[in-house]
Amino acid sequence: MSGNLATVSYIGATILFILSLGGLSNPESSRRGNLFGMIGMAIAVLATVFGPRVTAAGYPWIIGAMVVGGAVGLYAAKVVKMTQMPELVALMHSLVGLAACLVGYASYIDTSNPLVGAEKSIHEMEIYIGILIGAVTFSGSLIAFGKLSGKIGGSPMLLPGRHWMNLAGLLVVIWFGREFINAHSIADGMTPLVVMTVIALLFGIHMVMAIGGADMPVVVSMLNSYSGWAAAATGFMLSNDLLIVVGALVGSSGAILSYIMCRAMNRNFISVIAGGFGTGGGTPAAKGDAAAPAGEVAPISAAETAELLKEAKSVIIVPGYGMAVAQAQHTVYEITKHLREKGVNIRFGIHPVAGRMPGHMNVLLAEAKVPYDIVMEMDELNDDFPDTDVAMVIGANDIVNPAAQDDPTSPIAGMPVLEVWKAKTSIVMKRSMASGYAGVDNPLFYKENNRMLFGDAKKMLDEVLVALKS
Repeated sequence: MSGNLATVSYIGATILFILSLGGLSNPESSRRGNLFGMIGMAIAVLATVFGPRVTAAGYPWIIGAMVVGGAVGLYAAKVVKMTQMPELVALMHSLVGLAACLVGYASYIDTSNPLVGAEKSIHEMEIYIGILIGAVTFSGSLIAFGKLSGKIGGSPMLLPGRHWMNLAGLLVVIWFGREFINAHSIADGMTPLVVMTVIALLFGIHMVMAIGGADMPVVVSMLNSYSGWAAAATGFMLSNDLLIVVGALVGSSGAILSYIMCRAMNRNFISVIAGGFGTGGGTPAAKGDAAAPAGEVAPISAAETAELLKEAKSVIIVPGYGMAVAQAQHTVYEITKHLREKGVNIRFGIHPVAGRMPGHMNVLLAEAKVPYDIVMEMDELNDDFPDTDVAMVIGANDIVNPAAQDDPTSPIAGMPVLEVWKAKTSIVMKRSMASGYAGVDNPLFYKENNRMLFGDAKKMLDEVLVALKS
């Protein structure tokens, strides 16, 4: 393939990637967006492999790597459950960071095309920054994987003087960057490069460990952005325009998503990075002067829940991570289908940070074939709760916590939430009275118009469905 044809292929792939991002912005067009992305990536890979920069001697290595990578991807697609998607995404981000580091080191020790003067300095700066971003992304994503999979606790690890430690690490990285650029040989430059890599790896670990469990959706989108910038840095190191453009697209879209997520939690990005709140779930966090919820819990049975749903004219369902854990989305669809056939106006309210990653609930509901037009964002539904007969919360907690509005001393004070307590009756499905991922008690459980349906979400919803059809 000639250089011109490869360039045209790259332009076509770039256009397809942009169309892919546009398609992924809406559930109804997401399938088409995925298709555009796959076609674009296929074109990009073929244009690179058969382009002028790859010789025939490299084909066996490339084919072998693609077979291994493709086999791993197919295996993951078959065995990874929907509840494990957040940690899988974090793990994939770590691989992008690792790739940037490996490419950086390989590019530095490659002497096949020696550079001199300003061109050499610019290339070495690209290598240094690329490895820095890649190392932070790699280690930070591994810690995020550990937290999301439950292998590492969700509580923020806030070391004393952590900000000074980060500042000291930054200054050391800058100083060694100067030493790296001024190195007279590869051997001389390797020491500052390795030291910087170690500091970057430690910073990635420290940064994500300091972020609490309740902020993990922001962490996922933040690492998505980092992986994009790591890919762009790799593009600069390899002089590959497509990698630069695609990395910039991913990096900027991830940054925008992080901003949207932070706004949905009434938090700024700096406060998340500086150390978020939250525990691993189920253990109350320190509440300071916050008052403990008062009142008694009113339990409800599956049969009584079915009776309330039968009599309702308007129902709003708020799904959360508990629905994902119980794999209850298909039963939820069956209940939804049955109620709609009976003329009930049933809709779904999705909080931007519900679940463990952006769009987690939307993906689960789409998998269960819930119609897109009844799945709505929080802002579209909040004003409708006073006119709703039943608000049903399935495994959500922090995103329906009235303390965010009523208790200025609460850790989640000011966070926009779904106001389910304004419905005539709210039903919260939970296994127990344990707190949510943020470790904050929920006064909703004790309100007079609230009922608690305890038990596994899948099992209880199956009982509700049977009672509805009887």
